[in-house]
Amino acid sequence: MAISTWLKRETFLVVAFAVAVVAYLGEHAVLDMGQAVSLLAAAALVATIILVSMRVAHHAEILAAKVGDPYGTMILTLSAVSVEVIMLAILMGGESSPTLVRDTIYSAVMLDINGILGLAALLGGLKHGEQPYNDDSSKSYGVMILTAMAISMIVPEFIPEAKWHYYSAFTIVAMIALYTLFLRMQVGKHSYFFSYSYPRAENKHGAEEDRHGQESTAASIATILIGVILIGGLAEFMSAFMDVGLRDSGAPPAIAAIVVAAISAAPEILTALRAALRNRMQATINIAMGASLSTVILTVPVMEAIALYTGQPFIMAMSPVQTVMIMITLIVAAINLNDGETNAIEGMTHFILFATFIMLTGLGL
Repeated sequence: MAISTWLKRETFLVVAFAVAVVAYLGEHAVLDMGQAVSLLAAAALVATIILVSMRVAHHAEILAAKVGDPYGTMILTLSAVSVEVIMLAILMGGESSPTLVRDTIYSAVMLDINGILGLAALLGGLKHGEQPYNDDSSKSYGVMILTAMAISMIVPEFIPEAKWHYYSAFTIVAMIALYTLFLRMQVGKHSYFFSYSYPRAENKHGAEEDRHGQESTAASIATILIGVILIGGLAEFMSAFMDVGLRDSGAPPAIAAIVVAAISAAPEILTALRAALRNRMQATINIAMGASLSTVILTVPVMEAIALYTGQPFIMAMSPVQTVMIMITLIVAAINLNDGETNAIEGMTHFILFATFIMLTGLGL
């Protein structure tokens, strides 16, 4: 693919690069203008990062269409998690809250399971009625999310501060072991857990796959890498502007965590909704539950490793309200995703839990 053709297709990335240059040159001037201007600049950078992340997700979808499930949704969720980890690593280098990592993972799980899955099942159920999928996938995802969150975000409440580094090292090993086994299941003998055989009449996106096939695999990989690097640079400037813009503003402490979770999940929301409206709920389950699992099981070891390296522990233990919301969410998901079919009622229960999460966050809980 010629560079000129690539530049025409990737206008968002070109614009994002220009925004990054402007932010670099004008950072000190913007910060000197005070909170209002800094907050506007942070909002502009958030919008730019979302556009770039959507291009990253687009090319992840191209690769996904070529390799098929379960590899496809794995590529999509891993690209989103990589964006999240990079942003967290950069934000933690500034004047961030010690609970940022914990709050981001919690927000991401709420957004993925209750927000994305809830809205997709609600809209898909209203359009198609009951939507089938392979319940082996939801059960596997659910039990691993519960195990990973319990080990990394509930048990730490009971670990003495003097011994945090021992448990932190154990957590890293446990998460890597869990993900290694899960990855082997997902791409090995149990890969059928994460796929569903739809009737040929319902497989209407062959043309879309043909269109994806015309895209260069090398160009998609290169674009994903460029996009991730751009997101990292933009996130650094966004962090500086957000710190000044939100200082003494009375905004909820978890606002930065929600921003990070929303940015990483933005492309997944569109992909999951499109899949549900096409009556392909398996892809939605893989995206929503897979993103939740990947967020916990991959973000935790990276950030714990940073904590061990710097000698400064993060607060990973969830608050009582967060623990209750996570437990309710996983119990409801276990009940709803137990029979291989979703419907609008199940989608509504999750979406109401998502609304509750937003309400509690707004109250500072």
